[in-house]
Amino acid sequence: MQTDFLVIGSGIAGLTFALKAAQQFPNKKVLVITKAQTDETNTKYAQGGIAGVTDFEKDSFDKHIEDTLIAGDGLCNKAVVEIVVKEGVDRIRDIIDWGARFDKEADGDFKLGKEGGHSEFRILHHKDVTGREMERALLDALAAYKNIEVIKHCFVVDLITQHHLGYLVTKATPDIECYGVYVLNRETNQIEKVLANITLLATGGNGQVYRSTTNPYIATGDGVAMVYRAKGRIENMEFIQFHPTALYEPGVRGQSFLITEAVRGDGGILRNKNGEAFMERYDERKDLAPRDIVARAIDSEMKITGTEHVFLDVRHISLEKFTEHFPNIYEKCKSLGIDVTRDLIPVAPAAHYSCGGIKTDEWGRTSIKNLYAAGECASTGLHGANRLASNSLLEAMVFSHRSFMDATQKIQTQTLTSTNGVPIPIGKALIPDWNATGTTQPKEMILITQSLKEVQQVMSDYVGIVRTNTRLERAMKRLDLLWAETESLYQTTTLSPQLCELRNMITVSYLIVKGANFRKESRGLHFNTDYPSKNPLVQNIVL
Repeated sequence: MQTDFLVIGSGIAGLTFALKAAQQFPNKKVLVITKAQTDETNTKYAQGGIAGVTDFEKDSFDKHIEDTLIAGDGLCNKAVVEIVVKEGVDRIRDIIDWGARFDKEADGDFKLGKEGGHSEFRILHHKDVTGREMERALLDALAAYKNIEVIKHCFVVDLITQHHLGYLVTKATPDIECYGVYVLNRETNQIEKVLANITLLATGGNGQVYRSTTNPYIATGDGVAMVYRAKGRIENMEFIQFHPTALYEPGVRGQSFLITEAVRGDGGILRNKNGEAFMERYDERKDLAPRDIVARAIDSEMKITGTEHVFLDVRHISLEKFTEHFPNIYEKCKSLGIDVTRDLIPVAPAAHYSCGGIKTDEWGRTSIKNLYAAGECASTGLHGANRLASNSLLEAMVFSHRSFMDATQKIQTQTLTSTNGVPIPIGKALIPDWNATGTTQPKEMILITQSLKEVQQVMSDYVGIVRTNTRLERAMKRLDLLWAETESLYQTTTLSPQLCELRNMITVSYLIVKGANFRKESRGLHFNTDYPSKNPLVQNIVL
């Protein structure tokens, strides 16, 4: 299979790029590959909204920039922050033009929310299902373009580079090039090659490496792992944001229900098991402090009181206001027998967002030629050591647009070339088919499922909100063993999505631990009790 533009992932980053490419080049083919249903993405589960300066009487670009820099704890790329904040307004207009419906006041102005770390009300939202609404608008807009093809339930295994042409490729190799991907077609169970002039990775996050996460089951870090195997640059993987308030449900593993930060923006108060509003002991901003501070405060209270959760108190918020702003949360609580007018909502931190990822420049270019990355899988320099709430959807749209703009320049004249400059006719035999010689069907799936549980256990116990050198060392030893066992399976058995995901999750976990080991300080989302203070000399950790 061959295409002009190849997009891996169907969230806001991937679909924004696909729409712009299809519109600009009606005679070129845009192929979107997703490993699940088209709308099963991290975007779909974003509740709070998208941050953007739209009320210039009360707000300003400078305020949004400053809030982002403060949250990022000294590691943001200021030039990138300015780009995202200033260009984000146009990108919000794009998605409104595509049909996204944000809540409005009676006079027609947008209803703006406020979340932790923001100095002003600037969050556009659609009830408490903003991501789902934006995903809907994008998918509806996609249907108008005949040159976009979407392939569902197709698992991308690896990037195709010079390595597959017989060249030795290392991190020191100059001008590594991406020619496309190998994919596992789940309908035929065959590995096929898809060749492309331009490839965008929009594969989302990696929250599933933890036992409890707000991410869907598809968030297994596939893009980051593929780029690392292809000798591309990865950075700042140690900065994993734990959302302070996931709904606590005893015995539930995997995806946790998110209680958006906007609930605290509307007046929700965190309380411990004794009913005390504890946030004032940790930060003067109380319940609206940045997420890293709130998550550590909750973790501290849970350890002090010996409980597995704290509580979110919304009883003082009128039922009419709560159900209007948060109908999805209200229905979820009601289904569990929680009456938000009388009962406290049990909450606990859960892995939520990866601030690091595939290192890109200000145009979304990775260290591998013809390969771009956008969305949560990318590390653009916006978030630094901690993401400001609701900046992620904004970043995804801005960098998808910038990737598209840069790719536009390349696609006009580009031909795929090998390292020695010889043109590669797309679809010809110079790029080999996948070689599965000598592999057999796995005899026991328990080998994969048990290893997956072990990865999540190791990461949750040793590489969570608070870390120590001893825990990180123990995590690395366990991951080394899991990697050896899984690589043996990978070499001897036919591939399955489960095996590929496990392999990717182990790689991502290794990168998180390695980054955490290198960072001899506590900063933002990385808190190591052996290095409790911040070191001004330590900057980005590139792997």
